[in-house]
Amino acid sequence: MRVAMYYNNRDVRLEEMPEPVIGPGEILVRVMASGICGSDVLEWYRIKKAPIVLGHEITGEVASVAPGVTKFKPGDRVFVSHHVPCNTCWYCLHGNHTVCETLHTTNFQPGGFSEYLRVPAINVDRGTFLLPDELSYEDGAFIEPLACAIRGQRMAGFQPGQTMLILGSGISGLLHLLLGRAMGAGRIITTDTQDFRLDMARELGADAVVNARDDVPARIRALNGNRPADLVIVCTGALPAFQQALASVDRAGTVLCFATTDPGVELSIPLNDFWRNGIRVLPSYANSPYDAEVAIQLLRTGKIPVGKMITHRLGLAETGHGFQLMAQPGSSMKIIIEPQR
Repeated sequence: MRVAMYYNNRDVRLEEMPEPVIGPGEILVRVMASGICGSDVLEWYRIKKAPIVLGHEITGEVASVAPGVTKFKPGDRVFVSHHVPCNTCWYCLHGNHTVCETLHTTNFQPGGFSEYLRVPAINVDRGTFLLPDELSYEDGAFIEPLACAIRGQRMAGFQPGQTMLILGSGISGLLHLLLGRAMGAGRIITTDTQDFRLDMARELGADAVVNARDDVPARIRALNGNRPADLVIVCTGALPAFQQALASVDRAGTVLCFATTDPGVELSIPLNDFWRNGIRVLPSYANSPYDAEVAIQLLRTGKIPVGKMITHRLGLAETGHGFQLMAQPGSSMKIIIEPQR
């Protein structure tokens, strides 16, 4: 079968690999759509495992099932989670599925940028979901990133009516925007340095957009009745965005670090001010099976119109071009790879 093998952001090659062989409890999935995630082009994170077949935002069709599989049959349309928790450890039992050791060690094989993938039994059991009839393969490729946004806002304790500031209007930022709008945010303001992204944020329902090079804390107060934001979501790894977040959050507010910086970067927090003003700073990584279920239902009902974010649909042989587009943002947003083309 054909795969797109990642060596670095500028070197993704179309190669041949044997079709995976499935064992008891496993399924073989014919990949129909696979989104390129911002983390796929996070080179410092990915290159240490190269060469590797990436791609984790996938939907497809069950091609075959092994003995022991009763939940799925050939022809079923499915979304498959690449990482799944054990659901029984200390962390899972206390609602912290994304720090579960099992979640950090599970995956499907070889990756979503391939014609077929093998889904291990544990992923079949707790990470594979039937796609509703209303959901296309390409819209279903948003289930995983939307589920991550759902978990982030859930952990942050977002409430309807709150003012939300989103720093970074890439894919994650726009998903937080669409989710916040669907969940009843009072006012949503987004930032970025790219006019293309700011225009798309405005089109998708942002109440205001701000160039990240401006005095963001001052602009937020001017746009929000002289009050900072209740929830600030950092969706870019640029250190100035984290600094802007600390200066843009209101008393009793929350800073959600949805993105991460390069390794070794430190952030200075005014602890005394934050202690006195009851401000929280927390991270959010990945998602749980619960969040995936919520994402599927929100997409099924059309409350999150993700199709407007898709700017490119490419065949498997064009995956390298897709990586270059993602690594140098300008006129692209969501890039969907269609491995059967």
